[in-house]
Amino acid sequence: MSDRGRLLFVASEVYPLVKTGGLADVAGSLPAVLQGMGVDVRILLPGYQDVLEKLDSAREVARVALTGGDVSIVETQLPGSGVTTWLLCHPLFSERPGNPYHDAQGVAWVDNAERFMLLSRLAAALACGDTPLEWLPDVLHCNDWHTGPAIALTHQHEKRPRTVFTIHNLAHMGMFDRLTFDRLQLPEHLWTGGGLEFYDQLCFIKGGLGYADWITAVSPTYAKEICESPGGLGLEGLLSHRRDHLVGILNGIDEQVWDPGSDPLLVQNYDRDSLDDKQVNKQALLQDLGLDAGDDLPLFGFVGRLAEQKGLGLLLPLLDELLALPVRLVVLGTGDSSLELALAQLAERHPHSMAVKLSYNETLAHRIEAAADVFLMPSLFEPCGLNQMYSLRYGTLPLVRAVGGLADTVTHASAENLARGTATGFVFVEPDSQSLWSALQCALQLWPDREVWRKMQRTAMAQDFSWQNSARNYLSLYGLDA
Repeated sequence: MSDRGRLLFVASEVYPLVKTGGLADVAGSLPAVLQGMGVDVRILLPGYQDVLEKLDSAREVARVALTGGDVSIVETQLPGSGVTTWLLCHPLFSERPGNPYHDAQGVAWVDNAERFMLLSRLAAALACGDTPLEWLPDVLHCNDWHTGPAIALTHQHEKRPRTVFTIHNLAHMGMFDRLTFDRLQLPEHLWTGGGLEFYDQLCFIKGGLGYADWITAVSPTYAKEICESPGGLGLEGLLSHRRDHLVGILNGIDEQVWDPGSDPLLVQNYDRDSLDDKQVNKQALLQDLGLDAGDDLPLFGFVGRLAEQKGLGLLLPLLDELLALPVRLVVLGTGDSSLELALAQLAERHPHSMAVKLSYNETLAHRIEAAADVFLMPSLFEPCGLNQMYSLRYGTLPLVRAVGGLADTVTHASAENLARGTATGFVFVEPDSQSLWSALQCALQLWPDREVWRKMQRTAMAQDFSWQNSARNYLSLYGLDA
């Protein structure tokens, strides 16, 4: 099947089986592209109840006795790509419906340490040949805190493969107390500053950061930010120490799912040469949401988690003033209840120019990307970000803060960049409302110049954010690029 080697790719969520955020998109796309390049890939994913219930075909391929419980491995194929996917089946996952990480009130499951240590232990066992399965990987690639201990547990094994650990968001570290460390029966040598201990707590993510052969962050700028304070969140010392083994690789996007020329969720498809058809999507969305239409009015869009991280604290104080201008605004997302309330109240005050949908709806997300003229991402931090890349592909100019992957993907509409023909959006630097307002003003001042705007759209749509580029970089780290 393969002439490039074998890869075990481990993640807590994989699209389309289970998704709460961008990790699932990466885990659903990158392994499929690598398989297309000749790598023999297996994905390891927890067998959540909701996942098991939606499987068409699956078979048990092994049973494994682990510290913490006996598990079975169920094999299926990832829908859409056919990548072989192994599901860890254990009651801690299979007998619990709902969100993978927390209850309906947003409170983390009390046994998350036990749950994801099982995932890490199975990953380590598969990686080192300690299961009945004959398939052995050349590379173990783990993602985020849920899988960090797997890297640490393989570190001293004589048969261990090359290891890669990807940081999708350092803010989620997997922190637990010392009693949990003891309860999990981890080797005592891991309770050190160079191991899993972090300020007298158990820190899952440190397993990946301290022991992986290679660490990746999901954009070049984010890789730099986490080696310094405040971006390193206390781990900057360890990360800067390992800087020679840390590389930023920008995530790609699924260019089949996100393609305005063929997207089945749009009212009207379009491409770089038929941008007038983009307006059909705009008018349809405005009409469906009950907003006053008008092709000459710029439409701003926001799709994402309603959280302080996304810069809503910078944006909210400006919205009354912005909506007093001839503009329209559409917001889609769920999250912090106080932010939900503030946005709902704004929409009540501006019923003809602002619509808020406090939910997540994939169809509406696609329609907003196609309909909007400007996409708002004023994030306080953004390891990679995907929506700005979707926006660029759809000819919707992103307005972003110069952090993480946003800084790596959007080129500001300065006079110099406009003259060069490289501008693709609007970028501000300082995390304050005044700087964001200046970027909004820049967009509004350019809006009437249809020729310049259209040129920026075409430049944006010409960018290449395919997974092929990212996958080649990963192949090199894996040592499978020969």
